[in-house]
Amino acid sequence: MSITILDGGMSRELMRLNAPFRQPEWSALSLIEKPSAVQQVHEEFIKAGAEVITTNSYAVVPFHIGEQRFHANGKMLAERAGRLAQNAVQNSGVLTTKIAGSLPPMFGSYRADLIQPNRFAEIAQPIIDGLSPYVDVWLCETQSAIIEPVSVAKLLPKDERPLWVSFTLTDDKPTSEPQLRSGESVQSAVEKMIEIGVQAILFNCCQPEVIEQALIVTRKTLEKHTALHIQTGAYANAFAPQPEDATANDGLDEVRKDLDPQAYLQWAKKWTAQGASIIGGCCGIGVEYINVLAKNLKGS
Repeated sequence: MSITILDGGMSRELMRLNAPFRQPEWSALSLIEKPSAVQQVHEEFIKAGAEVITTNSYAVVPFHIGEQRFHANGKMLAERAGRLAQNAVQNSGVLTTKIAGSLPPMFGSYRADLIQPNRFAEIAQPIIDGLSPYVDVWLCETQSAIIEPVSVAKLLPKDERPLWVSFTLTDDKPTSEPQLRSGESVQSAVEKMIEIGVQAILFNCCQPEVIEQALIVTRKTLEKHTALHIQTGAYANAFAPQPEDATANDGLDEVRKDLDPQAYLQWAKKWTAQGASIIGGCCGIGVEYINVLAKNLKGS
């Protein structure tokens, strides 16, 4: 099985470079004030072995940059995020690197309770329009509820670019079966993704411990519906479990000391054993982790 290596989390890499970074703008602040740092992080991930880099458009939503700034500059900032990723690919010389356009949770990470169904087009369309000239694949990521990717998928350009959807899982308490942070089952999420025609189903921004079972359920569901052409993947975070009322960007969460690159690699090997073919990292999973994944998983 061929493994595709994704990049890792942007935020801590920006902090490592002393790029501007604070609430509420989060990683969008560097996009606004020091875009060169964003491009540098992309280039470092490519050098580490990432075959797909993700645009730094995650925080280009009203939740982070505010309603007024979003409506004035949201499309421009998304366009900048796409252009910086493209520049990084060209500057790296690794022209086979693909760009995934990050389509984030539109109403705050982990907060299915804050979703406003009538506002998806208002928020998502400027991000899509800004990113569209630059991306090879669309990535709806950190999706807490099925309604999020279903609503956004309808707004995407009608072309051949693939849609990958990555869900975030409940990881702060035991559950009888793997579930999204909305409480919806992974099985129901996978069945809906088959229906809307995605090319990949992933799990991200949750603890690695909960992902393996989600991949098992995903594979069984894909088999049941004769949909094994859909790829699966994972990119966990390095956080301790997050409570139900948390958001991923409330503050800079402490990174687990037991999850170094070699430990993370062991989880990644468990995911690939369950059929996952797209592997990377989310918050707290930096360049050194991606380097270890690339060296150990390619060709496996």
